[in-house]
Amino acid sequence: MGAQNRIPVIAVFDVGKTNKKLFLFDEHYQVVLERTARFTETVDEDGDPCENLESLRLSVFDSLREVFRNGKFELKAINFAAYGASLVYIDAHGNPVAPLYNYLKPYPEALKARFYQQFGGEEDFSMRTASPVLGSLNSGMQLYRLKYEQPDVFARVRYALHLPQYMSYLISGQPCSDLTSLGCHTNLWDFERHDYHEWLSIEGLEEKLAPILSASEVLPVAFPGSGYVVGTGLHDSSAALVPYLVSFHEPFLLLSTGTWCISLNPFNSRPLQADELKSDCLCYLQYQGTPVKASRLFLGYEHEQEVKRIAEHFGADAIKYRSMRYDPFLIEELDQLPPDRRDPIAQPDDVRAYHILMLNLVDKQRNATNLVLQDTDVRRIVVDGGFSKNAIFMNLLARAFPKTEVYAAHMPQGTAVGAALAIHQAWNSLPVPNDLVQLKYYAAANYLPL
Repeated sequence: MGAQNRIPVIAVFDVGKTNKKLFLFDEHYQVVLERTARFTETVDEDGDPCENLESLRLSVFDSLREVFRNGKFELKAINFAAYGASLVYIDAHGNPVAPLYNYLKPYPEALKARFYQQFGGEEDFSMRTASPVLGSLNSGMQLYRLKYEQPDVFARVRYALHLPQYMSYLISGQPCSDLTSLGCHTNLWDFERHDYHEWLSIEGLEEKLAPILSASEVLPVAFPGSGYVVGTGLHDSSAALVPYLVSFHEPFLLLSTGTWCISLNPFNSRPLQADELKSDCLCYLQYQGTPVKASRLFLGYEHEQEVKRIAEHFGADAIKYRSMRYDPFLIEELDQLPPDRRDPIAQPDDVRAYHILMLNLVDKQRNATNLVLQDTDVRRIVVDGGFSKNAIFMNLLARAFPKTEVYAAHMPQGTAVGAALAIHQAWNSLPVPNDLVQLKYYAAANYLPL
């Protein structure tokens, strides 16, 4: 294919804990190439499982070589979306000096107690940094631990980069930090000061953090003669929000559903309160740097476990519940049951069992979502992810929020699209499409009055 006929594309690496994906998007944000890889985990010095950094690095370069060999595409830009709470420690030459420690790695209690005692106590510190006390899931605590447990390794660290920024560094050679990673329950960002928390300078850690660049900035490539640019990378939860921020002009709340169901309200700027923190609320920073109030619920996991229990009890195939029809009259009846009779297994058949399970789950979801919805002007809830395809969940959610418009969103590869959109101006000659997000409306009552 002649050079003038090649399709302009952006390559986005979407790096999850399990699957690592490469997408090529054309200027209409249509996927023109997709690749998926899974790597075998390695272990750190304690024998705990962790990401294989070398496999990840090689995969990036192998994938890009494949793109270059494919004469159909003209690569204009590369960007990255990756899971958070993970730091790559590089030396002055850019080489990793330690494993990419798993954010589920147990954290030493004595070190954690010393940290919070020194820096204002758990409650005050957590409110200022919008970070519940989560041990290794607070990535700043990983850096603190390295300083005290492995001072020799720490001395060799030039920069601690969050994973999306390390991946960007592999191509650009320019170390940077990014607000979407720094603002995600890291213990690093002071939401009152809109700057790093002072503990970093007290501990001499601020110099280990690379300069902050905007998520919409692009960097030149480290290789001479390359005609494409590189984004700075985004934390995946923030990347998933970008298509909605770009597409909607009215205030909205995004309920992102999966193993965790996260209610993200970009239109709630009230500081985090102590009771919200105790209820697993936190703040993110979205790609333009403003706070997003969020609440988390382990709902997808609970749904999965309960469906197994129901299927086993009634001798059914769990797949049937994915497409079960919503029965509003059955819901009205089940809603009258006292709390002690709301166990799905206590029902006479599995249709009632599944409806009561969903009723119970949506009750929990309403409470969690209300924590970040109340006292705001948001009148629209948009659901994406697994539950957006579940008719019973969606109808019950509309019923739970009768004064709010509830929509299921169809946004394939939303995280990767978000990373591409963040640097749209740098690679795309067309305006942002106005049909990026497909919405399906769910009314609060979907049966006609007599």
